[in-house]
Amino acid sequence: MSFFENTRKPAGFGGKLMVVMMNLGHSPVAQWGLQFLELAPDDKVLDCGCGGGANIRQLLKKCPQGVVKGIDYSPVSVEKTKKVNETAIADGRCAVLQGSVADMMFADNWFDAVTAFETVYFWPDLPRCFREVWRVLKPGGTFFICNESNGDTDKDEKWTKIINGMTIYQGTELKAYLEQAGFHEVQIHKNKAGWLCVTARK
Repeated sequence: MSFFENTRKPAGFGGKLMVVMMNLGHSPVAQWGLQFLELAPDDKVLDCGCGGGANIRQLLKKCPQGVVKGIDYSPVSVEKTKKVNETAIADGRCAVLQGSVADMMFADNWFDAVTAFETVYFWPDLPRCFREVWRVLKPGGTFFICNESNGDTDKDEKWTKIINGMTIYQGTELKAYLEQAGFHEVQIHKNKAGWLCVTARK
């Protein structure tokens, strides 16, 4: 397995290095994207594919009276996320679980928002995963997707060639999948760097 395969599912020592790199390297795109996500102080948020846990830490700051949960299918990511957010976990404001976005253990209509930073590239059966997100969101809740690659440029192909199972979606493709899953009010945001943020309502 190449080192870059750890972007898809961090494992072993290379995976531990990767989640540290994720927390640093993904910070600018996450900060840019979060301007498009409106949250209330007491919201319940789910971060799907939580990686190294840095985004959960930011979401906890945005929701000081709320709860933020995370899910990732990589044990390395779950371990790192728990370490980064151990105080909030101890306070009962955060929980991190290992599992797949395609089959989540959360109750229907529970979360006010679901976030996905730099992760939908790797979700198998995207329509099924989007239906699962729709299921756990409250009516009126927001699904937020933030990607560093928007599928509009040739440079994106270099990543799909070296990382097995990676698919880079254009905003219009994500919009179509979201609407098929039942979402509406889909909004697409891009910047000059090629970053992409998509929000949708249940």
